[in-house]
Amino acid sequence: MVLLALNFSFVIICSLKFKGEKVTIREKILDDIKTAMKEKDNFRRDTLRLINSVIKQVEVDERIEMTDEKVLPILQTQIKRRMDSIEQYKNGGRDDLAQNEQKEIDIINGYLPKQLSADELEAEIKAIIAGLGEGASIGTVMKAAKEKIGARSDGKSISECAKRLLG
Repeated sequence: MVLLALNFSFVIICSLKFKGEKVTIREKILDDIKTAMKEKDNFRRDTLRLINSVIKQVEVDERIEMTDEKVLPILQTQIKRRMDSIEQYKNGGRDDLAQNEQKEIDIINGYLPKQLSADELEAEIKAIIAGLGEGASIGTVMKAAKEKIGARSDGKSISECAKRLLG
């Protein structure tokens, strides 16, 4: 990192990356926390800090360095938790809290790869089933689909599509 002081009134933090080096999701989250702090966007800042703390907790517990492949499932889990919360808040008549959870989901979705449409997902799963042959069970299809599709679709959507196609 390089610190540049301009007119002694503020400091700009610039990350220097080598040509072709990819910024990780974790680095992007940290940069976005800084941006949200500068813009005084407290909701976004707090949401990103929470996500960063979850990532850091997994990193400490498992004593590993987090890569994008390990961060994506964490983000998907956080979205799933918030979806469950939205359902409970709506059942309890707390639409204001449900809206806050939805805003958090929108922020987290910004760090996930583009999600597959229903048609694209169906085409991917059909190709997986064809590759596995006629004796494919839901378990083998799910395993192969999670490996091939990854974070481009959630497990629930994959499962529903696979059951419909195998059913």
